[in-house]
Amino acid sequence: MDEVLNRILQIEHGFRHIYDAADEILGSYPRVRSLEIALDLYKNEAYQARMLATVILGNLADNNSEAYVFLREQVSRDKNWRVQEMLAVAFDLICKNTGYEKSMPVISEWMDSENPNIIRAATEGLRVWTNRPFFKENPLLAIELISRHQSHESLYVRKSVGNALKDISRKYPELVINELNGWDLSNPLIRFTYKYAIKHLDKTQRDGV
Repeated sequence: MDEVLNRILQIEHGFRHIYDAADEILGSYPRVRSLEIALDLYKNEAYQARMLATVILGNLADNNSEAYVFLREQVSRDKNWRVQEMLAVAFDLICKNTGYEKSMPVISEWMDSENPNIIRAATEGLRVWTNRPFFKENPLLAIELISRHQSHESLYVRKSVGNALKDISRKYPELVINELNGWDLSNPLIRFTYKYAIKHLDKTQRDGV
């Protein structure tokens, strides 16, 4: 573990080394021990260690309530943006390992949270939403879930919402346009989100919004 930790502490940018270290630990230890390692890593002041802990927990949380609750209640409060990026990765791992359709109660729970970091982790973690199983067949559901935070007070959340809709508009421009047609653009918060959402729509398509 010291070797793994020392290795990742040397790298300040990128995420690949974090994923590789998580795979190394999960492949070397039983799940119970991996959980203990993750919880111990999270106590470290170095953000790289907490990033690694978060990815390990995401791999365990689909059938380990302690890992799941720790991600939702503790990691979501971490002040480091890189750790929050890993929380998004962890959320997608939970849904992937559980199955996206079966994860709908969890997705709804996170999207309904009062914590903007939790909402953002769900919105960002499932990008591109319509490339994920279940949402491939239900793009309108994805659009509806994402759009409920079009006017969220957190710029962090609104930017993620706009970008997630922008992604979907590549394959489903009409569905996104239909959603945007109902937005109140006199609201500056919504107008901010809208500007991100339309970036992949050409001028002809935007004129219909």
